[in-house]
Amino acid sequence: MSAQHVMNRKSDCGLNPHLKKYESDCLFHIGFTTVEDDFQALFGDIKFICMGGTPSRMKRFSEFVAEQLKVEWKDYTRGERYCIFKSGCVLCVNHGIGKPSASVVLHEIIKLVHYAQCKDPVFIRMGTCGGINCEPGTVVITDKALDEMFKPEYNLPVLGRIVTRPTQLSQEVADDIQSCQPSYNNFSIIKANTLCASDFFEGQARLDGALCQYSEEEKMEYIRRARDAGVRNIEMESAVIAGMCNAVNIKAAVVCVTLLDRLKSDQVLLSVDKVHELERRPMEVVIAYIRKKLQSNLTEMRQDHKI
Repeated sequence: MSAQHVMNRKSDCGLNPHLKKYESDCLFHIGFTTVEDDFQALFGDIKFICMGGTPSRMKRFSEFVAEQLKVEWKDYTRGERYCIFKSGCVLCVNHGIGKPSASVVLHEIIKLVHYAQCKDPVFIRMGTCGGINCEPGTVVITDKALDEMFKPEYNLPVLGRIVTRPTQLSQEVADDIQSCQPSYNNFSIIKANTLCASDFFEGQARLDGALCQYSEEEKMEYIRRARDAGVRNIEMESAVIAGMCNAVNIKAAVVCVTLLDRLKSDQVLLSVDKVHELERRPMEVVIAYIRKKLQSNLTEMRQDHKI
């Protein structure tokens, strides 16, 4: 299936028009090409793309999905930088840390689901974060991803100018996910703004990095300003996911669990076992959402068949 053939579809809102020129498109960082791989056969049934920072976390989640949905699990990893696991209609990919790393794999996964002609795929980032004014273990579903100046924007220098993309996440998906708290767990799930930083230390107003040229009072004033802007968590990828998915009309969500309250501390002081326990919370919420959507789709198909 050539890139030319797929690019002629009317649903290509915002997708790179130059792709029409290529006889073959090489998705270099994930190891697929449109000449050597049949994207539709491999990935045409994908409905959910779940993303997280590390390969090990996404492997655990993909295995969890296969177990919960009772579907086949496959490892499509072809390189050392990004992993790809498929559990039925769920594709699990790691995005590394920070906006640049997430941007690279997003470009290629967006093209992958496009070439596979996936119907209305939903992208979901899951991960850990620092909280603001909420207890560790709180699951935060992002409403808007804000930059360091508290603007709902993803700004990228392109050809010597700044390209700005809005970072409002899908309200429909966020509300659906928030309604899917697993009945066997008792933890808070909130919807709020997320501060998406470009750096882990200074960019997040931490005092414990190798460099710090501001006072503790200045740090606290900034964190309070973030709180007053509706921010309840800080991480490093939500803006690029929101901005890029908005640009190509893909629904997306960001679901993260807080490991600390930044009004009280800069360092995660939880045990490794406790961190792993909390990391499961977004996974449990997201699998509950996926199960609900699949059941809803099945019900609709049965009703249509009767009609």
